[in-house]
Amino acid sequence: MKWSEISIHTTHEATEAIANIFHEAGASGVVIEDSTEPDRIHEDRYGEIYELDKNDFPTEGVIVKAYLPVNSFLIETVQEIKLSIEGLSSFGLDAGSNAVHSNEIDEEDWATAWKKYYHPVKISGRFTIVPTWEQYKRVESDELIIELDPGMAFGTGTHPTTVLCLQALEKYVKHGDQIVDVGTGSGVLAIGAALLGADKVHALDLDEVAVRAAKENVNLNKVEDIVDVKQGDLLTSVKAPADIIVANILAEVIMSFSQDAYTILPSNGLFIVSGIIGQKRDLVKNDLIDKGFEIIESVLMEDWVAIVAKKKGV
Repeated sequence: MKWSEISIHTTHEATEAIANIFHEAGASGVVIEDSTEPDRIHEDRYGEIYELDKNDFPTEGVIVKAYLPVNSFLIETVQEIKLSIEGLSSFGLDAGSNAVHSNEIDEEDWATAWKKYYHPVKISGRFTIVPTWEQYKRVESDELIIELDPGMAFGTGTHPTTVLCLQALEKYVKHGDQIVDVGTGSGVLAIGAALLGADKVHALDLDEVAVRAAKENVNLNKVEDIVDVKQGDLLTSVKAPADIIVANILAEVIMSFSQDAYTILPSNGLFIVSGIIGQKRDLVKNDLIDKGFEIIESVLMEDWVAIVAKKKGV
């Protein structure tokens, strides 16, 4: 089969939103080439392999690549993608120049070439993200390994916003907790919560593609008895109080359901949120405070923010 590689040079701020637009358009995979990646300091104590060539990355911003089958609908699909990206401005996101480039490739080339970007990465004190095709041996006895296939979901689980959420879950999840993961995407946060000892995890996403991907990853990590993946939103899908609600979504989306989160959480329940660009940190913090939350901590990583808020005792 022939595939069309559609690439868009965009900003760091709009990267996740554009990747989601690609998936909603039927993309079979997404590659993110971040200009900052080659210059990051990577530890190699845990068996990770980093052989990054700066020539493989843009000099600034981010290039997001998606792969669509070459068919009679391709032109219309690309136009719809461009319109959706232009619409991001209504959410306050700057998508950059929005220049679209395409390149036709064979399925065999796509199936192998993109894997060179992804290797096992230790992202916190206990979590290591491992692509399914990589061999990896546990280094520490309490190490938690999350296996992911990036080709079937929304990324490798190593984006700063995901890392921040997993680090927060590692810090706050207790055995027996009830967890809700809103906008689960690949399911990585739900899987992480299950591995940390949560009694039940409700993983929710409005996108049916994400729901299928999350279910596959949940089964891959053998936590299907703990994680329940459903298509839906917070209030209509969750019937019982949750000890922790986690959401790695856009700042505007977080604020749109923060009141629902407050309603569902019990006194002293935690709301862990990320997907927030640095310049919108105060906007989200003020919204949470207005809804009745107390800010426990706010953590910055590469201009991305995670906030942990607690519902005040009533």
